[in-house]
Amino acid sequence: MTPRPPSSGQDPKRPAEEPAVPEEKATPRKPTTKKAAGKNPAARKGAGKTSAGKTSAGKASAAKTSAGKTSAARTSPAKTSAAEKATAEKAAAEKATTGRAAVAEKAPAPVPLAPVAPVPPVPPVEVAVSPALDAVDRERLLHGTHHAPHAVLGAHPVAGGVVFRAFRPYARSVTVVGDGLRTALHDDGDGFFSGLLALPEVPAYRLLVAYEGAEPEVEDAYRFLPTLGELDLYLIGEGRHEELWKALGAHPTVHQGVAGTRFAVWAPNARGVRLAGTFNFWDGTGFPMRSLGSSGVWELFVPGVGEGELYKYELTRPDGSRTQRADPMARRTEVPPATSSVVTAAHHEWQDGAWMARRGEVPPHEAPFSVYEVHLPSWRPGLTYRQLAEQLPAYVKDLGFTHVELMPVAEHPFGGSWGYQVTGFYAPTARLGTPDDFRFLVDALHQAGIGVLMDWVPAHFPRDDWALAEFDGRPLYESEDPLRAAHPDWGTLEFDFGRREVRNFLVANAVYWCEEFHIDGLRVDAVASMLYLDYSREEGQWTPNAYGGRENLDAVAFLQEMNATVYRRVPGIVTIAEESTAWDGVTRATDTGGLGFGMKWNMGWMHDSLAYMAHEPVHRRHHHHEMTFSMVYAYSENYVLPISHDEVVHGKRSLVSKMPGDWWQRRADLRAYLAHMWAHPGKQLLFMGQEFAQGAEWSEAHGPDWWLLDPAYGAEADHRGVRDLVRDLNTVYTATPALWQRDTDPSGFQWVTGDSAEDNVFAYLRLDADGGPLLAVTHLSPVVRHDYRVGVPEDVPAWQEVLNTDAARYGGSDVVHPDTIKPEPHPWHGRGSSVRLTLPPLATVWLRPA
Repeated sequence: MTPRPPSSGQDPKRPAEEPAVPEEKATPRKPTTKKAAGKNPAARKGAGKTSAGKTSAGKASAAKTSAGKTSAARTSPAKTSAAEKATAEKAAAEKATTGRAAVAEKAPAPVPLAPVAPVPPVPPVEVAVSPALDAVDRERLLHGTHHAPHAVLGAHPVAGGVVFRAFRPYARSVTVVGDGLRTALHDDGDGFFSGLLALPEVPAYRLLVAYEGAEPEVEDAYRFLPTLGELDLYLIGEGRHEELWKALGAHPTVHQGVAGTRFAVWAPNARGVRLAGTFNFWDGTGFPMRSLGSSGVWELFVPGVGEGELYKYELTRPDGSRTQRADPMARRTEVPPATSSVVTAAHHEWQDGAWMARRGEVPPHEAPFSVYEVHLPSWRPGLTYRQLAEQLPAYVKDLGFTHVELMPVAEHPFGGSWGYQVTGFYAPTARLGTPDDFRFLVDALHQAGIGVLMDWVPAHFPRDDWALAEFDGRPLYESEDPLRAAHPDWGTLEFDFGRREVRNFLVANAVYWCEEFHIDGLRVDAVASMLYLDYSREEGQWTPNAYGGRENLDAVAFLQEMNATVYRRVPGIVTIAEESTAWDGVTRATDTGGLGFGMKWNMGWMHDSLAYMAHEPVHRRHHHHEMTFSMVYAYSENYVLPISHDEVVHGKRSLVSKMPGDWWQRRADLRAYLAHMWAHPGKQLLFMGQEFAQGAEWSEAHGPDWWLLDPAYGAEADHRGVRDLVRDLNTVYTATPALWQRDTDPSGFQWVTGDSAEDNVFAYLRLDADGGPLLAVTHLSPVVRHDYRVGVPEDVPAWQEVLNTDAARYGGSDVVHPDTIKPEPHPWHGRGSSVRLTLPPLATVWLRPA
């Protein structure tokens, strides 16, 4: 659309704006005569264009005169005739009456004592201002490239009164209304309206905008001051705004006494940003945002917009093309596959004060910590957050788990990614409800005494053209270096951890989930892919760091900053790294060079132990080290033992299906393995469905096979027996400090026998802080071993079996020890006493002092 040129009375040179109120570039009206215009230095001085936010000498002069008036320009003729001198007084009087600028020269006095007639003062001449925008500003607003719309739209004091300008595409008329004020603005074409009112100052006003079939009275968005302060912008520029979500994004608020929503987005490369949404029929033309200096932040307060409105940002790229993007800081989104952001505010009233007060009393690595991993959309398909709150806490509490770990809940477009390809880092997925609904679920879990961990994915993000990829037309969240931007495994993009604003986006995001949703811990996904520049890359596909190494020093600094910030701000929090290499110091403090995580997934234990269990029992003696090697490095980090979703998908088979033999042997192996896992140093994590021996791989399309627990199903008892064992494992575990109190202390573990390869036996002691023991014996042969001697401490007078995975109620053969077992003074396994046990087939037995 070609804008209508300015009126013929406009001069392209305009006086500068008032410094106190952002002002449009006004255009003075030309003098009535060409000669006067050419000789008017004051007019020329104030007519030059000025940039937004700056003032010229002409503007300062205008500010000192009375409203709407300027000093008249004076001109002096070079020569005057004798006749002109004789009639000087008459000429002066005529010129004063007519308002002309020329003043006659004063004639010499013939008599020294004769008084000289004074020259009357010249009245000021008004220099009127044309209210219409010039062609440049019109073009920039029409094409979405204006950095300072508030400087040219709205109401501003100028010479002659107050100028009002509105940009309302599709409007038939715009009228300024207020207390005793009702004036229609002139239609300047292309949706622009303007008017100059002879007012001494900007009044309180609203706009009456007439459309076809409607005439709403609205607040003018361009009369408001910025909603972000200097401190916000400074912290954003420094990459240190730890509450970034409170500054950027969409926030319903009351600003300058008016209710509406403030919008702010970081887009430093954009030539212009406009706001589009349901409130303007997705046409952002009339909603340009202003750039807040060098911060790269664009801001707009929109009166009348409230919760539930959909919106996106329309950005003009450096090449002039446009793109509509979801808000990177959106705290609520549409239900996928829709992609709009949603204006929202938190209203949930938390009831978990008791949980929050005590969660930091004991460090997590010194407390019971058994985790049930859940994919919320498929745990009970079709349930919302609030419906899950009625079922999940009760189920988890019944099984005795201390925590749940939620696979990523941040918004993601593709459900098949299970949440690991995030586009809405600040929004819980809308598939299950609103952010307050998610808060309700967390609150319900806390009230049931269950901690909430959440998978967090700062390693990468998808390439969707409505999300973060080249957000403002250039690489912004991702690196400009293609070798560092593209993630080789998942077809995604890696964050530019070296850019302070990007680090700020992620660090604040970690804090956000913990503070706004009371999350108790973050399990950070794919840490190894962040730490190494050559991760999954061949020679020539990566560039070394400044020291020639393969370590991603920017990612290291980011992880250290994230951990230090979260632990400082959120008491009782725990961060857990999914890190699959031997990187040194993952759980060491940042002030000693570590990454600062609280715990780390023990991927080595998981791979080795599952490899051992997959062997037929007759061959296991050749792989005995696969079960014992973990103790070589068990105390190098604070470990979690993970049997996660990754181990039961993509052809890896479910946990019970990994075991060899017939159905009875598989279940027996599974029960023995789980009890060994619960007794091994480290915390435990088990993925949903594995607690009742689901035979099929997990699928996000239908979730766990709950029908296996239907009493009408013939093999229901087999699956219920495994679930009953998991419940008992957690019950005994929580009540036995020896199994968790010294998980990270080598003095809390002692081998009894770690080399009984021919028998497929592993026996060890776990010790609590006072030295109280628990004896664990795992036997992974399908035979019964009678009178199997095991060395024990001499100071324990008797032992009691507290758990036996071969018990009949679990589906075993019921080779158990119901009676107290007394040690004999028979040295064995390097100890002065020993007990004789009957080892059940494919079973683990726990014994405590009687």
